Amino acid sequence: MLAYVARRLLQTVLILLGISLVTFVLLYLVPADPARQIAGRSATAQTVENIRQQLGLNLPFYEQYLRYLTGLLHGDFGRSYLQKTEVAELIRSRLPASLLLMCGAIFCELLLGLTMGVVAALKRGSKTDNGLMIVSFVGVSAPQFVIGILLLYVFAVQLGWFPIGGYGTFKHLVLPSITLGFLGAGWYSRMMRSSLIDVLRQDYIRTARAKGLTRAKILFGHAIPNAILPIIAMIGIDIGLFMSGIVVVESVFGWPGIGQLAWQAIQRIDIPIIMGVTMISAFAIVLGNLLADLIAPWVDPRIKLR
Repeated sequence: MLAYVARRLLQTVLILLGISLVTFVLLYLVPADPARQIAGRSATAQTVENIRQQLGLNLPFYEQYLRYLTGLLHGDFGRSYLQKTEVAELIRSRLPASLLLMCGAIFCELLLGLTMGVVAALKRGSKTDNGLMIVSFVGVSAPQFVIGILLLYVFAVQLGWFPIGGYGTFKHLVLPSITLGFLGAGWYSRMMRSSLIDVLRQDYIRTARAKGLTRAKILFGHAIPNAILPIIAMIGIDIGLFMSGIVVVESVFGWPGIGQLAWQAIQRIDIPIIMGVTMISAFAIVLGNLLADLIAPWVDPRIKLR
């Protein structure tokens, strides 16, 4: 186990290094001048050049990248060009909201997706199965902002059960979590249905039935633990996606996460913030996949870590 974790951590370092290089290259090639944007349209050429020198934008690419890596090794993500604040501090201030929304969304997608998938598999070919798969298809296909606006209109405006937007209480968390979770629930329900149908055909399930085990023991003791393995891998990916890819939902509900921070930085070509959010999101994805790989043998002891 320790050797496996050490090897994966080494791979994580190499992956993050590659992501940082690719992202830095892309931002370096963007046909925009951050120094000009910071100085303003009325600034003189000398003023723009002075800003460029202060930020190190006049240095060759490899020197800029090495300076960034050196700072990164010391936990320094740089300083925002426009907000004049340390990127680490900006991310730290937004991270709790993003983590809270991520946990809420994963809980909702698992609760909805696994429930629909199990029921659909047990009722295979019935109207219930068809209805649940239609709901899953809608969840996968519908734009998130449409789902969010509909939920706001029904449960916040018409019924008044939840606040229209904001952050700070459990009620603020419910609607954005359901909005994000509804999309994942569509994927999870389809995956769980297919996986569970396949598991229920296996010989050991027939053996369990022949031994006289109850349907509940067969389902929860044998079938679901084996069928849920693909779901665990998907959760690892969702961790990173929910960390940074939820700009639309955050905008609809006024949620102060790092998704909005990243979008604002992209609009202003604020390179340090873009790099910081990208690295945090990449680390979250890699960490999520590692945790998924470590949890899988606990769910199914037949899986060996190598």
